[in-house]
Amino acid sequence: MRIPSTEDIRALHERHAPSPEALELVRTHCEIVWRIAEQVLDASPDGTDRDLVRAGCLLHDIGVYRLYDDTGRADLTGYVRHGVLGHELLRAEGLPEEICRFCSCHVGMGLTRHDVLCRRLPLPAADYLAVTREEKLVMYADKFHSKSSPPRFVAADTYAARVRRFGHDKAETFTGLRKAFGDPDLTGLAAAYGHALT
Repeated sequence: MRIPSTEDIRALHERHAPSPEALELVRTHCEIVWRIAEQVLDASPDGTDRDLVRAGCLLHDIGVYRLYDDTGRADLTGYVRHGVLGHELLRAEGLPEEICRFCSCHVGMGLTRHDVLCRRLPLPAADYLAVTREEKLVMYADKFHSKSSPPRFVAADTYAARVRRFGHDKAETFTGLRKAFGDPDLTGLAAAYGHALT
């Protein structure tokens, strides 16, 4: 499998971003998620494919660009769709399924077919779950930074409290990932990017 280089990924972002502002928001978030994942990889080098995690982090939110309309405004009412949209975008670009899955399998703590049907989510009824260690790490690292306005870092305890509203199973999944990967140190990253830590 050919894993795209950082330069290839930058070009994909630049080609699909609807505006410089969207590019800055999404690409910066993706870079931060990679820096968080790097902490985990540096702390416990265990055979996880580092290049695959890098690509997954840097591409996981590329589908957000498809939520923007012609006026440059993002329609966030269907935000849950950004993962599937990113998967479709990367597939159309000819990237392998192992890369495309980082988009569709990172939303929340994963979405099951049951979640889609019961919550009437605007998605094809299917499971969108992180399966490999690399997919789980990208999904986990993503939880510690938000593209909100203004963007901010999210502490592990803050996210743990927040995820409970989506069900006991989602909270348990996050707890399991914390045990597997550890809590990242966000203080230095928050200072480096000038984003608050909540």
